[in-house]
Amino acid sequence: MARQSFRQLCAVLRPLVADGIGFQHKVIGITESSVKSLHTLTPSPVSLSRPLYLALHNVNGQLHLNTGCSRFESTVAATSSGVSASAGGGESETAATEAAVASDVSGAGSSPVSSQSTASTVDIVESDIPTQPAGETYAYQAEVSRLLDLIVHSLYSHKEVFLRELVSNANDALDKLRFLSVTEPHLLGSNTELAIKIRANAEKGVLVITDSGIGMTKDELVKSLGTIAQSGTANFVKALKENKDAGANNLIGRFGVGFYSAFLVSDKVAVSTRSPKSDKQYVWEAVADNSSFVVREETDPDYIIPRGTSVILYLKNDMKSDFLNMSKITDLVRNYSQFLSFPIYVGQERTRQVEVRDEAGAEEVKEGEAKVKDETGAEEVKEGEPAPKTVTEKYYHYDIVNENKPIWLRSPREVMKEEYHAFYKKTYNEHLEPMAYTHFSTEGEVEFKSLIYVPGMAPFGAEEAGRMKNIKLYVKRVFISDDFNGELFPPYLSFMKGVVDSNDLPLNVSRELLQESRIVRLMKKRLTKKCLDLFEAIANSKDPEDYRKFYRNFGKYLKFGCSQEDNPNQKRLANLLRFYSSKHQDEMTSLKQYVADMKPGQKGIYYFSSESVKSARNAPFLEQLYNKDLEVLFMTETLDEVTATHLKYYEGKKFIDVSKETFNLDDDEKQKQLANEYSLLCNWMKKKLGERIAKVQVSKRLSTSPCVLVSGKDGWSANMERVMRAQNLGDTPGLREFMWSTRVLEINPSHPVIQDLDEARKSGRPGSKEQVELLLETALMSSGFVPEDPAGFGSKIYELVGAQLARERSNQQA
Repeated sequence: MARQSFRQLCAVLRPLVADGIGFQHKVIGITESSVKSLHTLTPSPVSLSRPLYLALHNVNGQLHLNTGCSRFESTVAATSSGVSASAGGGESETAATEAAVASDVSGAGSSPVSSQSTASTVDIVESDIPTQPAGETYAYQAEVSRLLDLIVHSLYSHKEVFLRELVSNANDALDKLRFLSVTEPHLLGSNTELAIKIRANAEKGVLVITDSGIGMTKDELVKSLGTIAQSGTANFVKALKENKDAGANNLIGRFGVGFYSAFLVSDKVAVSTRSPKSDKQYVWEAVADNSSFVVREETDPDYIIPRGTSVILYLKNDMKSDFLNMSKITDLVRNYSQFLSFPIYVGQERTRQVEVRDEAGAEEVKEGEAKVKDETGAEEVKEGEPAPKTVTEKYYHYDIVNENKPIWLRSPREVMKEEYHAFYKKTYNEHLEPMAYTHFSTEGEVEFKSLIYVPGMAPFGAEEAGRMKNIKLYVKRVFISDDFNGELFPPYLSFMKGVVDSNDLPLNVSRELLQESRIVRLMKKRLTKKCLDLFEAIANSKDPEDYRKFYRNFGKYLKFGCSQEDNPNQKRLANLLRFYSSKHQDEMTSLKQYVADMKPGQKGIYYFSSESVKSARNAPFLEQLYNKDLEVLFMTETLDEVTATHLKYYEGKKFIDVSKETFNLDDDEKQKQLANEYSLLCNWMKKKLGERIAKVQVSKRLSTSPCVLVSGKDGWSANMERVMRAQNLGDTPGLREFMWSTRVLEINPSHPVIQDLDEARKSGRPGSKEQVELLLETALMSSGFVPEDPAGFGSKIYELVGAQLARERSNQQA
């Protein structure tokens, strides 16, 4: 029966194709409810100059051919010879059909030809003959035109974001259908697949995003896409909130601001949609920079769907190379939407060879028809049947691109350690396993889920850490951004890596919104707290090496956090700090341990800044502290002294720099006696040194060294001066001279060198000025400062050594 029907079809087509020879045209057939692929037929001896798109199906024993445009009907009479099942068909059948078709084309109307037994109704349409129904034109709401201009030129910084928005809309349509189908199962019908499919037609420059979700009726289509931020899903969620018994279902707006991002890359956008509540499929169509849109009934068989929505983007010329490339589309889907709850398929256009039977113009081989094979296994054609013809057809092969379920949405009890490590390595392209991680969700004022990692090693530099895109923000499993500047995490936690998924933020979140949003501020507060909880857990680990490794890598970030004056977390950060000290030169100690070991009556936390532990423990500043068995923290890292300066206090104990003029060990009476006794020597030395120092005074901290150079109250320590020089800040004009003028030279009256110098003052011995200058430069070196004239200092040392050798030789000769 199928072959005979096709012969009748070919007879009908023959008079319609007399306007050209040698052209091929495409025919799509649907026979007995089975969809046939697109085929190419060449009716003999003539062919159409324009393609025909045909849909063939059998209704109540009658053959129907639907192509979607101008239509005419012809009742084909089957004569006694033409209705027979023979392959010949009969010329009378062909002649009768041609006459009926010619009559209808000429405008005589649809007049049936006499029929004795069987009649077939044939609807034929040329795809290029005009075409679509005129449709109805609507004007946008006034704000929409301004919104479109805003979106295209201001709202989105990356044009590729349109794909994220449209896929998210499709996901919401599926989510809504799934939710409604629980109480209304008829909405699913026989098509139970819930998925998103993306394909492209390079020849037409079209990108199509199709979902099998809830779809829209004509009224919903006009209302949703003609009004700013109007959304069927938004109304649906509102209704849910009003009906407490319905529960909650967090959905992004079905069509809101995000939909119009399609115009970032498109000259024209069409939305072809069909609701399970409607028996017709409608199209919304709009051109960029236009104040109106058209809604019409869908007639193009390429976009006919049983249910759901297809967004059809007619891409701009400069966008085609990027967004018709399905490899790039796949990458974008995986970047933005890989964790959505419904499968996303990307179709690659391919070709294949299909056999057709060339009989009376063209006859398609029925699927599943058996072929006869000879003894060698080769196929052979049955006797009396026409030879098969091979043609090339195009089709789409779909691959799923979002197979991964978001690990952060699973319960931490269900996820193995190996899975956490695998996700970290894959997401951040890392080879080392993370040092630690925390997986949590928060409730209350703000709700979000997060999975945060401490990396296996620190970035190579602070600048590199600032440039790294370590935190990925998702909104309802849709990737939003990984480019932040302290909005979600404070800068001192920039080394942390992970994902944050919020249901409270809008999908089209921007940098400005992140900076101003109260929700984001609450999220930042919770995330910071969870990170500090994780660090404390590492510090309390059974294996001390865990925290030693962590602190070697990330201790500088914790110190940076203290210097940022993060007041709510400053104490917690201070508890995490570790330092070497005069009593812990091999293993670091904590501030908490230092305070616990303090001597009774000790006023503060003593510290000294130096390049290394070795240089710190031999510094003259610590001599009296060693005598009194007082512990001193060694600040050997660049940020250590800055951290102490910003902390100021820890558990009520003040940080005291033992290299500053203000340091005092409470020996006031003895100090006053020595100051009075050697006041003349101090004044004499100050006069010799001039403006190079602020003053000379008796030392409060020396016991074995003759002198030391200390910083003034507001001056830089030797270590801080070294840091500033490295940053070129020490070369500021006039700054170095000012720092010189704040320094104080302290002398040890009990040292033989100072006593000899006092005798020289009293006796007026020559060379005393050179002796004082040499003493100053020596103190400069031993205190950690850099001499202004190292070569001159060296020459003075050589002269001193030479003079000493000469005296020894003269004594030997005598």
